[in-house]
Amino acid sequence: MNSRKIASTSRRTLLTWGCFGLGSMAIAALPKLVNAQSNNSPGKTLTFNANDVGILNFALLLEELEAAFYVGVVSSGKITNAKELEYMRYFGSQEAAHVTFLRNVLANQVLFNTPDLSFNQASLNRLLASRESILNTAIALEDVGVHAYNGAGTSMTNGTFLLAAGSIVSVEARHAAGVRSLLGKPVTEPDSDRLVNDANLNAALNPFKGKAYDELYTPKQIVAIVASLNLLNNPINGALVA
Repeated sequence: MNSRKIASTSRRTLLTWGCFGLGSMAIAALPKLVNAQSNNSPGKTLTFNANDVGILNFALLLEELEAAFYVGVVSSGKITNAKELEYMRYFGSQEAAHVTFLRNVLANQVLFNTPDLSFNQASLNRLLASRESILNTAIALEDVGVHAYNGAGTSMTNGTFLLAAGSIVSVEARHAAGVRSLLGKPVTEPDSDRLVNDANLNAALNPFKGKAYDELYTPKQIVAIVASLNLLNNPINGALVA
């Protein structure tokens, strides 16, 4: 890793993007995300190495998936309640902003472009088939984001990258709580909803299990969860997810 490249992103600049730049970035990102959804070829192999650059690029991939999903939600016509549609639009704009935010933080260390991503349109259509499917998928994606950021954060050493991840994970948690409330579910994730059970949790990442915190998932576990949704055609490899 080139420390001089990383140092070029100051914490002050990072906070400026986070506080003032998100609205306009979200609007600019949406057309690109729609274009990415139409691509059903196998797509570019995504390789994430076990270092800070690999971790933040992996986070970027999750944000791309979430942003693309919400674009599909808004255009599906299946969310007819005005309040719920407002939630979906707002969450989608924030996820699109996260995409642009992370791309700015990574700068020339971004490993893939949005058009490199190949989304499985049939699977996306299946998840967008009804209100219940949409909202439950939104919960799953947002909860996975929380587990992923928390799990990866323990391995990050670059302060700027860690600050970027930390500024997003709390938003993902608020999104999850918001969608859960729309379905009348508890706003915090009960153990019964977790996609990785206690027996399969990485013990080193979860020394405080059962003491009122969100469990930490490994990148490999996150990839398995994302693969189960069958949304992405791109092969994923690298030391981070091995």
